[in-house]
Amino acid sequence: MNANIKSGVRALSLAVVSGLALVGQAQAALPASVTTAMTTIQTDGLALIDLAWPVVAALVGGFVLIKLFKRAAAKV
Repeated sequence: MNANIKSGVRALSLAVVSGLALVGQAQAALPASVTTAMTTIQTDGLALIDLAWPVVAALVGGFVLIKLFKRAAAKV
């Protein structure tokens, strides 16, 4: 490899590693209230999804029954 390419790769590698180290430090500095808020949002979102599943199942079941009825009615 060319010496210029090697030094460029080393510089890029150093920049990436430094950036990852800074990101790790930034994430570690989050206050506890932010973590609590995110956990609360996640819990509320999961609760809404749990409430939506019966509605989705009823809609899908209804569409399947309508399609079956149409097939049976077309044969008559």
